[in-house]
Amino acid sequence: MQQLIPQTAGIDIAKDQLDVCLYPDGATRRFTNDPQGHRALIAWLAKYSLQRVVFEPTGAYHRTLERSLARAGLPLAKINPRHARRFAEALGQLAKTDQLDAALLARFGALLEPPTRPVLSPMLDAMKELLVARQALIKDRTAALNRQKIVRSPLWRRHLAQRLRQIAHQLAALEAHLLSLSQDDAALAPRLAILMSIPGIAQATAVSLLVDMPELGSLDQSQVASLAGLAPVARDSGASRGRRTIRGGRAPVRQALYMPALVAARFNPDLKAKYQALLAAGKPAKVALTAIMRKLIILANALLRDQRHWSPKPA
Repeated sequence: MQQLIPQTAGIDIAKDQLDVCLYPDGATRRFTNDPQGHRALIAWLAKYSLQRVVFEPTGAYHRTLERSLARAGLPLAKINPRHARRFAEALGQLAKTDQLDAALLARFGALLEPPTRPVLSPMLDAMKELLVARQALIKDRTAALNRQKIVRSPLWRRHLAQRLRQIAHQLAALEAHLLSLSQDDAALAPRLAILMSIPGIAQATAVSLLVDMPELGSLDQSQVASLAGLAPVARDSGASRGRRTIRGGRAPVRQALYMPALVAARFNPDLKAKYQALLAAGKPAKVALTAIMRKLIILANALLRDQRHWSPKPA
């Protein structure tokens, strides 16, 4: 028989096991982190009226569970581990065990009501893995280029040159495959075309935005700027007015927008005028460039929302 009092489930995810706690019921259970354990967990949760299921991302350990819970139609809230830890500190909870973490997540979800969101589609999930691999290759390339400047051994120099050629080949293959996946998917292809119509946003950036911010097109401009970590954060107290800075948000999105913002500040007529106006007003170049990044993500969100391609403003 289903319990009528709404419950929030907190799940602490480890490699081999899942610790689950309900709030306010207080019931706890442990399940194995495998398909059989997932089925048992879903059957147990079916007895309750659930408001949300709260968990932290744990890489490979949470993905299969997340999809199993989503297929069962459960409302999922995946939260930043830092937020959970700060919540524990605010409660004065210093101890940390799997059972305590599950109870903490359940209480966090019940009191703060984090938003529930659908999981990534299988296509976006597969593309996310390839995008992470691409980012790792770019880091490897940067490290190899830096070593190449200081290495003295001819043998090691040859090895670095070979590694750089291998990285270039692998990057080209990954980018071609990501583009092919985007263009072959009926839902992603029109979104990709809209993003690539914006001056400054090329293939790699468009794919990164599709994967790292699938919410684009469904947010208002303040939400999209905040989610990207490009909204100025106030630091005021009494009569003091602190310096506005950006913080938080999704770092991969900001990284993807940096070079496009440089290009847009030169070749996108609307954004070039904005960039020059900020510089003329005495803003540092980095602050002006951040504003262009914010304008780009807001523009991308608006175009996807309206399902239209970019076009220059009439003179």
